[in-house]
Amino acid sequence: MTGFHTRRRHGWPFGLSALALMCSAAAVQAEQQARTFANPPSIEQVAPTLKTARGTLLMKAEAPAGAVVNPHAGKERLLNLVIDYTDSTIYDPATQNSVPVHLRSYKGTGVDPRTPFVAPTINVTPGDTVRINLDNRLPPEDSCTASDLPINKPHCFNGTNLHSHGLWVSPAGNSDNVLLKIKPKQKFQYEYNIPADHPAGTFWYHPHLHGSTALQVGSGMAGALVIRGDRLPTSESNGDIDTLLKPIQGQDFVERLVVLQQIPYVCLGKDGKTKRTKGGDVDWSCSSGETGVVESYDAFGPGEWGKSGRYTSVNGMVQPTFEARTGEVQRWRLVHAGIRETVTLQFVKLKDSAASQSLAGVAAADSQKFIEKNCNGEVVPYQVIAADGLTMAKAQSKELLTLQPGYRNDLLIAFPEKGRYCVIDRSEAPAGNVTQLTSDHQLLGFVDAEAGQAVTDKKNHISNVLIAAAQANMPEGPVREQVVADLKKDLLLTSFVPHRTIEESELVKDVQQLVFKIGKNDKGVTEFAIGTTAENAKPYDPAVVNRELKLGDAQKWVLQSAVAGHPFHIHVNPFQIQKIIAPDGVTDLSDSGVVDNLDKDNPDAQYAGLKGVWKDTLFVKPMTDDGKYYTIYVNTRYQRYIGEYVLHCHILDHEDQGMMQNVRISLDGTPGDAHGAHH
Repeated sequence: MTGFHTRRRHGWPFGLSALALMCSAAAVQAEQQARTFANPPSIEQVAPTLKTARGTLLMKAEAPAGAVVNPHAGKERLLNLVIDYTDSTIYDPATQNSVPVHLRSYKGTGVDPRTPFVAPTINVTPGDTVRINLDNRLPPEDSCTASDLPINKPHCFNGTNLHSHGLWVSPAGNSDNVLLKIKPKQKFQYEYNIPADHPAGTFWYHPHLHGSTALQVGSGMAGALVIRGDRLPTSESNGDIDTLLKPIQGQDFVERLVVLQQIPYVCLGKDGKTKRTKGGDVDWSCSSGETGVVESYDAFGPGEWGKSGRYTSVNGMVQPTFEARTGEVQRWRLVHAGIRETVTLQFVKLKDSAASQSLAGVAAADSQKFIEKNCNGEVVPYQVIAADGLTMAKAQSKELLTLQPGYRNDLLIAFPEKGRYCVIDRSEAPAGNVTQLTSDHQLLGFVDAEAGQAVTDKKNHISNVLIAAAQANMPEGPVREQVVADLKKDLLLTSFVPHRTIEESELVKDVQQLVFKIGKNDKGVTEFAIGTTAENAKPYDPAVVNRELKLGDAQKWVLQSAVAGHPFHIHVNPFQIQKIIAPDGVTDLSDSGVVDNLDKDNPDAQYAGLKGVWKDTLFVKPMTDDGKYYTIYVNTRYQRYIGEYVLHCHILDHEDQGMMQNVRISLDGTPGDAHGAHH
């Protein structure tokens, strides 16, 4: 208080404007500290009681409430997940203010109230039985019970279910069954029996109720599901990449779990509807006293995200700062949990002079200019080691990585020198972008690299660290020798690939053809459809099983898109990419180092190096203006599980409007009655 009175007595020595700058700088620093990157919280296991177990046989009736009965060596996991409206804020660097929002969200133990719009992480291990008590506390809604609504018109925004995206588990019963509907005020216990031979990797979970999937995921209802493995490779079987990336002396292999989301909140007008400009476009402004919501599909149209001024958030934060030490090899687990916008990842050194300017974040409208002016230092390469949770046979060195909605990638990165780096979402070529439009560069965040190890060999630094890890972590003898030899050869990871390559000799004669199409029906209504050809493509019909498959078969699929590009996603069984043929009918874009130069002004390398890679989601580029297709060939096996599930476009508003099909695996692959359709 003395200092305050002294200043009053003698006047403000720095002047009011200087004081304002000091206060502003302090506020910026506080906001920047609040946006320091942190992994999402993990859902903690709860003690199985009669109430939480909900009818399972985990407890005897006479057991006292709260008792833990026979914990199965960590293999029985019981988790609570609540769905409800949440009031919080989302930071806007354009105004340096936090915008109030009222959104549906998952709630679980340990969720940070400052960043509630990223769901908590589910951590499991192969062989676990995971039970999730899903409690839908959203308010009742008439469209969840109406029987006369068009099935492919968005509806039942407060109904829900749960999809474990990428998990190799049963699609039936109370497992990964997306044909269930959990209405408002209902509870349901999901049970995932994860096989002991399930690949370790980065997966995720989100709602999947047809009609409301995009709206709920667009509210931030998505979280990582990480399977952590401890199986060492042997002479007879491959192991988990996690065993190689265990900490060694001088290298902790720090893990960054990065959930990318795109929340298109709008502020409503006095009439309770989406505000519109005089021209009829969505008005993305939010005035003081207004609250952002996601309550309609108005904001999901092509190009709207680019107009919105919204940001791709990272674990619920806008433009957070990651921490690193030079030479430290970090593992980044990336999850694209957004609705429809492509993300193309790059790390670039920031000008030292721009470091302070970046602390408060950069407005979306200013990002392109800021990046061109300031993010123009050294580009940091990284090694991509997994796609969609599945370890690749060879690490791939990249400076740009394209992530389409639903994609996951694990990468290893080491920052070579002290300083601040830009984490950039580079604009993707129109043909490689979900929107088919050229987008501006955007900032995902920044990395502050403190002095650590000296990096004397930038080209081989990560390779050298992995070799040292193999020598420390792999079992002594032939296995270690093989892993080390592979890493030295060309960063081969063949001892950690989870699935055996599908040989042509395994494939059945019949081929599954799939074509995406957007068109108008005879009434002039736009339809989102899938067929075996563009001519027979139809919107989703819940009563029809479109594809009957036989358990034990291996089969080739041929994927094309007649109108616009679409990420193809299929549940249960992943697929292995055989080839991706360009519209010229010759060039295989999945070969290493191949660039798609169809648009000479916007070369695109997103398919390069995908030959032989296992995935569960893959972008299918659109037919060209002269009627020529990109044609993708993938092979898959129908293993272990029977039942009905879906394939669809992972532009989630397309899926909600009909770009989905039912698939069924049975013992003999013959048609039968449709089961379980909730629509």
